[in-house]
Amino acid sequence: MNLYETLAADIEGQVKRGVLLEGERLPSVRQTSQHRNLSISTVLRAYSLLESRGVIESRPQSGYFVRPPLRGVARDVVPAPLVLSSAVDVSRLVLSTLRSIRSHNAVPLGTPYPDPAPYPWPRISQYANAIARRNQDWTVMDDLPPGNPELIRQIARRHMENGMAVDPSEIIVTVGATEAINLCLQAAARPGDTIVVESPTYYAFLHAIERMGMRALEVPTDPRDGISIEALRTILSQQRVAACMVMPNFQNPLGFQMPDARKRELVALLSQHDIPVIENDVYHELYYGDSHPTSLKAYDTKGLVLHCSSFSKSLTANYRIGWALPGRYTAQVEKLKFLNTLATPSQPQMAIAEYLQNDGYDRHLRKVRKGYEQRARMMAAAVTRFFPAGTSVSTPQGGYVLWVGLPQGVDAMRLYALALERKITIGPGHMFSARGSYTNYIRLNYSYPWSKEIEQAVRTLGLLVRDLL
Repeated sequence: MNLYETLAADIEGQVKRGVLLEGERLPSVRQTSQHRNLSISTVLRAYSLLESRGVIESRPQSGYFVRPPLRGVARDVVPAPLVLSSAVDVSRLVLSTLRSIRSHNAVPLGTPYPDPAPYPWPRISQYANAIARRNQDWTVMDDLPPGNPELIRQIARRHMENGMAVDPSEIIVTVGATEAINLCLQAAARPGDTIVVESPTYYAFLHAIERMGMRALEVPTDPRDGISIEALRTILSQQRVAACMVMPNFQNPLGFQMPDARKRELVALLSQHDIPVIENDVYHELYYGDSHPTSLKAYDTKGLVLHCSSFSKSLTANYRIGWALPGRYTAQVEKLKFLNTLATPSQPQMAIAEYLQNDGYDRHLRKVRKGYEQRARMMAAAVTRFFPAGTSVSTPQGGYVLWVGLPQGVDAMRLYALALERKITIGPGHMFSARGSYTNYIRLNYSYPWSKEIEQAVRTLGLLVRDLL
């Protein structure tokens, strides 16, 4: 282990053995640095790691304290059993749910979108307006595929800064990650094909599969390690699978970060069978640890990983700008992009490119990450406090959603309706499976600043769950 990991393990061991008690203040960073003969940066990394594990918490102007353990809640969400291949029909439910979430003046715990307040939309709008003024005397044709050259350069540079060198000629700019996912699936599979997805899975995958007349095969997904490679290996030995669709980093709704060893194993298994995998990595920049995660794309040697991402979750959702790195399918995806939507608007591409080149994207992200990490703990603690025994919660490693398992017998759709009457929205678990496997699960958004209103909403949800028992 590294020095900071060794220090973190020592402190965590003292907490478990009762040497450091709940609510007790830890030695200051400077004291620990002196006593352990470690650098201050090493101690800070150790304390940050312990914070991410929920062992300690920082209090402004006070220092670090041992966190109270979460009581009455099973921290591990149990993976769902294998669900056989099925036709998909969840789009109506998702559409009606999202409409209700957006059309009510309610506490937005159910929204899939992040709180827009900390995002630099005004600054990007200034760039967009300046671009419009510069080009007012001539018509700028929307950039044909693959997209605006400067934005493509900036995307390639961002990947390089995150440790993954990519070929700019492989990047195709799309209208958000959703279009990238649809184009990649259309390039990799045909109507009637079977597509492997995680269980629970992000509903945009199910929409794409349904739209193209394919069939979803849901595979058990561990809340820490991701999709079961063991189950997938058995499936591939028994039937034909056209493609796989996964979110290895901060999956929606579970929030896990798939370990690097499992990512390598997944890519190797699919490569062995020559099966493409569509990777949705829209939350890549919203990690809680000290460094960014790796992507499946980094382990791809055969061009079988079709990597999809966007700026909607990390920079601005107002301009739906995403991209794909489709590997061996690049030419086909570029053609499909042209046939489906012809082009992506130039102005937002140019505005985002100028922001990435001139402004503090990393500074913005650090602030957002810190806020999300703190609110993840606060939301989990509130659910622990207000929901009845038998409730389970996920442990997000990034992103801004919490997956909550309700006690058996509680219908999430009934809870959704009752909560909406009280001006509270939630994401019912029904949306995350083609077979209705999560009728007693909900997804909660914690991207908004913690407030009395949000705390009261969580308290109300807990009372409603008790009533539904």
